[in-house]
Amino acid sequence: MTSNKIENINKTKKIVILFLLILLFLIILVFSIANTMTNERRLPSLQSSKKELAVRGDIVSADNFKIASSKKLYKASIDTRHLDLDKKELFLKLFSIYSDISYAKLKKKVDDSLRNRPGNLVLSYNIDARTAKNLKELGFKLRRLDVFKARKVAGGRILRGLSIIESGEKRIYSYENTLTPVVGYITKFETKRGKTKVRGIKGLEKKYNSILNKTEDGILKGNRDVLSYISFDKNSIIKRREDGAKLVLNVPLKLQKNIEMILDRHKKKLSAQEIIVSIMNSKTGEVLSLASSNRFNPESIKQEDIPSLNVNAIEYQFEPGSVIKPMSIALVLDKNRVKKDELFFAYNESKPNSKGQYRRGRYKIDRFYINDDHRFKKHYLTLDDIFIFSSNIGTLQLAQRLKGAEMYEGYKRFGFTRKTGIDLPYEKVGKIPPIYKLAAGEDQDKDNVYKATVSYGQGMTSTFMQIMKAFTVFNNEGYSVTPRIVSYLQTDSGKYKPDTVLKEKVISKDAANEVKRMLIKTVTKGTGRSAQIDGLEIGGKTGTAKVARRGNYQREYISSFFGFVNDDKNSYTIGVTVFRPNSTGRYWYYYYAAQSAVPVFKEIVKNMISLNYIKKSE
Repeated sequence: MTSNKIENINKTKKIVILFLLILLFLIILVFSIANTMTNERRLPSLQSSKKELAVRGDIVSADNFKIASSKKLYKASIDTRHLDLDKKELFLKLFSIYSDISYAKLKKKVDDSLRNRPGNLVLSYNIDARTAKNLKELGFKLRRLDVFKARKVAGGRILRGLSIIESGEKRIYSYENTLTPVVGYITKFETKRGKTKVRGIKGLEKKYNSILNKTEDGILKGNRDVLSYISFDKNSIIKRREDGAKLVLNVPLKLQKNIEMILDRHKKKLSAQEIIVSIMNSKTGEVLSLASSNRFNPESIKQEDIPSLNVNAIEYQFEPGSVIKPMSIALVLDKNRVKKDELFFAYNESKPNSKGQYRRGRYKIDRFYINDDHRFKKHYLTLDDIFIFSSNIGTLQLAQRLKGAEMYEGYKRFGFTRKTGIDLPYEKVGKIPPIYKLAAGEDQDKDNVYKATVSYGQGMTSTFMQIMKAFTVFNNEGYSVTPRIVSYLQTDSGKYKPDTVLKEKVISKDAANEVKRMLIKTVTKGTGRSAQIDGLEIGGKTGTAKVARRGNYQREYISSFFGFVNDDKNSYTIGVTVFRPNSTGRYWYYYYAAQSAVPVFKEIVKNMISLNYIKKSE
């Protein structure tokens, strides 16, 4: 074979081999491209979105002070696998300065993570909005300082630095224990997205929980620019966050705090277990104050605060005593079963003793004896005598003129055995004897002991707020009103009034005004004399009841004064109840309502004058 032929064959082989290599390269390239196209790729999204957490609504006083509000919390975290160990000290010192978290605490966290569980580490869940903004700026600076290093992962390299993200919300009570337990308290829970939220457990926080927590998170969504910021255009989505509704109360902060200071002082003086006070607009039911001497800070509830968590104004049921007498007498007047200038036998002794005093009256029903506390200087009592000097015997004689069903239904109209409708949860209703017990002996024209005891507030239970509502009847021409703490709800779409119950007719205007006249006379001449203030129309009724426990009466007392104060333009119903004031030792007489509840009432009225809620006439 010639050399030319051999050389041609070699060239052909080289060409074939080169062609095959090129073909193989093309096959590999096509396969690689196809594989890349069909497999998931770790490419950054061309779009970016950011959510803004909405928070629970505020509770605001009538004079526009935030009683309760929510603030957003942020979570600060790093991935310790990306932390440059040579610059760890720099990171710890800078983060400590920006976050105000101790260096030692941070160092322990980071060292423990590096030693035991390298990876994601949460440095704090409790970063406020201002600190979060500063820490985000720190995060950019740390990247420029190469404090964090990129790491190899499948498909490339990633770099994770300091992360600051919304973690939830925190409830803030700006004035600590003000308006508690009415405002209530909350508990925390985790959402499906891992955010910390709160919900109400007691008080207004519970009653309006769904409205306060009706939120919509904001969202920003659009194309990502070269710096990874969202670039907005006509296709972007911008939705503003909607926080929960704001509750605006009828309660002014200044008035509430002043009353709480009064209660704190009198509780100490009287060595009382608790004092409760409420002020309500007699015409509208607006509650200007509902205060207790037993309060707590919802942000820091302690073991000793547990007895104070309930709103005892609506949850504690007790025998009210003589403050019930105006209701039973009003029902008799409403039925026109007492004559003008009628006299009632006092059942006291026929002759006075050496001091000119008659023995207290004593009335027998079946095997029971019922006594009067007041020593009357005469044998026969007028209706005014019975009322203003709080005669049990006179009141029960009047009550016997009512049928059992009339008394039962009448008390129910006044609001007993029913919820008042106040905008608070867990309201109790108390109890009175059933109709068949109140009606026993009617066909034989016999006195009924149940009817007698209920007429002066024993053998029945009620709540403080039920008595408050009942007393509005006498200052409102025979109508009762529903107590309301919240004035209105404020949302992004406007103001909304909560559902209200219309005022309810309880007794006739004439009967209501007659009782009102006697309540005023009780303050000018009777057991409530120390409540009198010149230039104002003030009426009220005292009541001192023994505490019943397991069917027996204790040497412990509940002292009350319920009434009203009016000027030419304003009309308020005010109630004061002192639970278990001192009844022993040097100041044993504090258990009388005239010595405990009435002075509190008078100081409250004076405070209302100084704050221009009511004005004395010249």
